[in-house]
Amino acid sequence: MKKRILMLGAGFMQGVAMRCARERGWEIVAIDGNPDAPCRSLADRFEPIDLKDQEAIEHFALSLKENGGLDGVFTAATDFSVSVARAAHACGLPGHSPEAARNASDKLRMRECFARAGVPSPAFTGVDRDSAPRALKFLRDRGISFPVVVKPCDNMGARGCRLVRDEADLAPAIDDAIRYSRSGFAIVEQYMEGPEYSIEALVYDGKIHLTGLADRHIFFPPYFIEMGHTIPARLSELDRRSLIETFERGIRALGLSHGAAKGDVKLTPSGAMIGEIAGRLSGGYMSGWTFPYSSGIDLTGAALDLCVGKRPSSLEPSHDWTSAERAWISIPGIVKTVSGYNDARALPYMRDVFPRAERGSRVSFPVNNVEKCGNCLACAPERELAVKAAEDACRSIVVRLEPNNPDTEAFLAGGLRGSGAFPPDAFAVPLGISFTPTVAYRLRDHAISVPSGLIDLMDTARDWQGRTIAQTIEQAVCIEPGLAAAFAADASSTIASDAARYWEALARGGLQAVLYRYDCANG
Repeated sequence: MKKRILMLGAGFMQGVAMRCARERGWEIVAIDGNPDAPCRSLADRFEPIDLKDQEAIEHFALSLKENGGLDGVFTAATDFSVSVARAAHACGLPGHSPEAARNASDKLRMRECFARAGVPSPAFTGVDRDSAPRALKFLRDRGISFPVVVKPCDNMGARGCRLVRDEADLAPAIDDAIRYSRSGFAIVEQYMEGPEYSIEALVYDGKIHLTGLADRHIFFPPYFIEMGHTIPARLSELDRRSLIETFERGIRALGLSHGAAKGDVKLTPSGAMIGEIAGRLSGGYMSGWTFPYSSGIDLTGAALDLCVGKRPSSLEPSHDWTSAERAWISIPGIVKTVSGYNDARALPYMRDVFPRAERGSRVSFPVNNVEKCGNCLACAPERELAVKAAEDACRSIVVRLEPNNPDTEAFLAGGLRGSGAFPPDAFAVPLGISFTPTVAYRLRDHAISVPSGLIDLMDTARDWQGRTIAQTIEQAVCIEPGLAAAFAADASSTIASDAARYWEALARGGLQAVLYRYDCANG
């Protein structure tokens, strides 16, 4: 008999689940607060309902059950697993309990569950706007020392999440986190040192079925920007077992019992510790893309089966490849053009290029994971091949900015900031160096003149996307041949006489800044 499901969210990240349900011949009723949600056309019926409105969703689910029937409630890569659980519970359908879903959605409740069960996780305290002035006292009372992490209790994508190293930055970080919190609460917790991993599982029949474990690549403190992930993670068997055991203990502490579970777990000097666990499939292209690419397992289909009371037919991998996802980012400004998509897609082992920023978009250096400009996904039989393909693809894509923009000018006018500053410099170069080019250097196709302080860094220093300085200049000249004069060994031209400005822009803002300076000079 044809199944009918209620899908919460009709955005890009829910598209995989909607297509999967359609392939099964199921009827899809989708809801989303955005009436123009990009995947609404994949649904048999669409209704614009705010996913935060749990009562409205529950009422709508009951109306579906009473008028044609309802077999399951589902979401992927959203914050609304409580809305899913409430609607499923009201209709007598399979899923995590509403209580467990709340435990896995509210970070304060989550930490309290872990503390009661003795699951390794950081010491913490919660604050709202009224109690925020007493936050420092709360930390001292709980023996929490700096650095700490401040984040909203109920958001995803690293929105409002920040590392705080001293008292001076605590209040503004709390204010920012509360601004991103739907409940008005922030959590302040002890910072966990160490690499971070994403773990995915399906929970049913009283068992936890691990489905994926990926390295997360986090950059740009004090923010936590994921520039990509690689699956499977590269780990010793001992560390792998430690991460999985801690993750499973966390799932049980939250009470998650039927459906997907996704965790962020750190491997600290004291052992594995849980960052957070959500009662849903992951976002960030893992559950819908890189995990099935690497293993051959239809994880989304298996989770859909669970939501209608079926057991997955198989979670055995058909192959053991590596899949890598990487992001490209931008300095502040307005997008003039984006080029290189075809070059990126043509690379061996590339699977997907997903742009987020387009002509006319306002871009900034990211402070959360929704402010990146796009993502490249690759898959290969060897880890190094997959990583190289994804990273080379990101380097192929060039976001060119409109000239004479005040945001771009402000970014470049700040000069070099040095290690630890935010936004960071494109290249870590010595502060206070002279950018006047004085030393001859041979590129692949032509000779250039390089500031003496950079000569030893030409092939070693790398920007945010992994380009060396030499590669940046070669790519810039390939895109805009008129730039050859700016870097020429012969400094006789008008452009070359202003070469120091190009070198300074390159050090601060990389390829984008060089092209921006050229566009400003040439109208």
